[in-house]
Amino acid sequence: MLRILRLSLSLRGFRKGAARRWHHTSLTNDLIENMDKKATWDRFYTENSKGTFKNFEWFFGFHAIKDCILPLLQTASTTDAPLHVLDIGCGTSALGPCIYRHSECAVKITCADISPVAVRLMQEHAQNMPVQPCNPSSILVFQELDCTELERHFGPKSLALIVDKGTTDALVRSKKGQEKAGQIIRQCLKVLRPSGNLLQFSDEDPDARLLWLEKESRGSEVAAEVGVNEIGEIRGVTYFCYQISPRIPQL
Repeated sequence: MLRILRLSLSLRGFRKGAARRWHHTSLTNDLIENMDKKATWDRFYTENSKGTFKNFEWFFGFHAIKDCILPLLQTASTTDAPLHVLDIGCGTSALGPCIYRHSECAVKITCADISPVAVRLMQEHAQNMPVQPCNPSSILVFQELDCTELERHFGPKSLALIVDKGTTDALVRSKKGQEKAGQIIRQCLKVLRPSGNLLQFSDEDPDARLLWLEKESRGSEVAAEVGVNEIGEIRGVTYFCYQISPRIPQL
């Protein structure tokens, strides 16, 4: 089944913003057409890091979706042990640090990206401007990794929450990214604990994204349930939270 991905207003705006921000047109074109490649993001973050550091947020910041994330963590917290939360394709977003700052329950936040440039920038920023956690037992780390290979870095059923803000959207818009996006879904299901959740934040219409998520989940060794909630309209674009969770077998 062919998956129809609409050309979103936010991506059009991103393209225009990129054209204004960089004089190197080749970089802008490279980003739009090759968002599944590590070298593209290394170039992007190298160019974007010139001058004073500023978090780059895909779609929106933490406060637009905190009500999707924090209640899930509060419900999942049953012991004093930190819940392991993974932000895949974090780039230089403040999403992971904001969860660390605002979560009342103890969390271990791993902000992961395939670009060592993005990881280094975030590590340096965290050292220069330390974030104070809401819970003193919380931990914040930044890690370079390929999100299509999560089981190489995390044990089976070890993560309580995985957040994906724009990573899947970037992949499916690139020439060869849809296969990688599907791999990420299946990898997430392997490392999520039975009560865990993968949250995808996207501006793609549910009638397209849900079909694709259900198809990719069927290819996983772990059965999954898929749902969606509307976040609302932000700067003229309607966004959604897609929730994918391992299906607990019925006894």
